[in-house]
Amino acid sequence: MNISAHIIIVLTVVCLIAGVSLVYMNQYAEPLIKINVEKATREAIFKVLPGVTDAKKIEHEGKVIFKGLDEEGKLVGYAFVAQGSGYQGLIKIMTGIDANLEKLTGIDILESVETPGLGAKITKEKFRNQFDGVTVLPAIEYVKGKEPERPNEIQAITGATVSSRSVVKILNATIAEIREIVKDVETMGEDENE
Repeated sequence: MNISAHIIIVLTVVCLIAGVSLVYMNQYAEPLIKINVEKATREAIFKVLPGVTDAKKIEHEGKVIFKGLDEEGKLVGYAFVAQGSGYQGLIKIMTGIDANLEKLTGIDILESVETPGLGAKITKEKFRNQFDGVTVLPAIEYVKGKEPERPNEIQAITGATVSSRSVVKILNATIAEIREIVKDVETMGEDENE
């Protein structure tokens, strides 16, 4: 057997073993990843809705909203995942909004691949905390190089304006959708899905 045939056989065997190993590892890891994502989502609900002791899941038109209740069963607010494109890729944000759908109660970045050191600052507490109590009517805006002056403004991250703008854009678009869904659900009197 010549050397070329020997190399081809060896590489084929190595590729087959690697492929089978990857398939096996994916089958093993996929359920664990799903469990961890669900756990992180559940924990984020309680971060963005302070005072919530229970969250009921509402599914409507392909969107999932969590209705946050306190220990007396009173509505505290709603939590939902807002997602869209950032500078580098997908940004997923767990968002909390009060029961009147007028003010944010908090955000938590679930997923982001923004530029390390710059855009990645959207995951930092200093940036996220700006959204606590921000009004959503009129829509959220960002300011550059100065302190926010209005109740619907946050300060963009210096050097990462695109990431800051993306977060604001994602939130505004999703909040508008969620407001309509909640209005529809209340009007139609749909039951929550648990």
